[in-house]
Amino acid sequence: MEPLSEKQIRSSFVNCTKGEAARLRLPADFAELPWEDLDFLGWVDPGAPLRAHLVVPRADGLLGITLRVPAVGRTSAVKSSLCQICLTGHASSGVTLLAAPLAGARGREGNTVGIYICSDLACPLYVRGRRQPRLRSGRHEESLSVDERIARMAGNLNAFAARVTGG
Repeated sequence: MEPLSEKQIRSSFVNCTKGEAARLRLPADFAELPWEDLDFLGWVDPGAPLRAHLVVPRADGLLGITLRVPAVGRTSAVKSSLCQICLTGHASSGVTLLAAPLAGARGREGNTVGIYICSDLACPLYVRGRRQPRLRSGRHEESLSVDERIARMAGNLNAFAARVTGG
């Protein structure tokens, strides 16, 4: 992913108001992000920990999606969960259900779409092996190459983005 400017990020959001996009806080480590290892930018808003954001590069430009993070609930150390974007297995606290308001009038009416995703939104780093999930049994080995896992992740993310935008 090419490095993005603050202006590019703020202008990309499709499911929040311009005022909300202007008020969101960028990741605390924005200046040090490993852009070469990212296929999309995802972060939990440091100023509003119940908000998360995704910025996805697409052929028709950047697509920003704001998400709601549920309040912290009880989790089990024994159970594990699977991210629907990168298919990385985590201890149950490593995957969170995030809800995205739909773009346009349907979103203003309160309609949302949800997805189970890595709690830290670091899917590209998990796919590339740059970050390891916390699992008792370790990471499950796949027969797919890294490039094939990246392509699968991009397809899953684009399918979610299409559900948000209605396209």
